[in-house]
Amino acid sequence: MGVDRDTFYDESRIAIIGMGFCFPGYDAKGGDLPPRKECAEAWQGKLFGTLPEFPLTLLVGTFAFDWHLRGRAKRNVTETVKAWREYTPRYLPLPHPSWRNNAWLKKNPWFARELLPYLRRRVATVIGSSKGTAGRPASL
Repeated sequence: MGVDRDTFYDESRIAIIGMGFCFPGYDAKGGDLPPRKECAEAWQGKLFGTLPEFPLTLLVGTFAFDWHLRGRAKRNVTETVKAWREYTPRYLPLPHPSWRNNAWLKKNPWFARELLPYLRRRVATVIGSSKGTAGRPASL
C-alpha cells in the first residue's frame, strides 16, 4: 500500500473490515475455516449501510470479491485480480497477503509490475485527500 505503520492503523484514514464477524473455527490442518456465510449476511449490509461510501475498498480474497462485486467477480482469484481495471477506482481486488502466495506471485509477475504501483498511487491519492476527514477512510 505504500503507507507507514501509523497511517495503516489510523482509524480516521483506514478501516479494516472482516467479511465475517464470527470466528469460523479451524480446519483439520489448523488453518482458519472460511468466513461463515450467515455472519456476513447478518452484519455486512448493516455495517456498510451505516458507513459513508468509501472512495477505495481493497477486496482481499474471494469472499470479499463475491460480496462487494455482486456477481462481477471472475471464476477465480487470478482472473478477478487480473481484471482489476474493471473494478477501479472504487474497488481493487487483491489476493490474500500470505507467505503461501509466493508461488502465485511468481506465476503472475504483472501483479507487481502493474497492479502494485497503481495500488500505491491510488492509496496515496485517497489518504492524501482524506487527511483530517474523520469518517471517510479507505476501507480494507
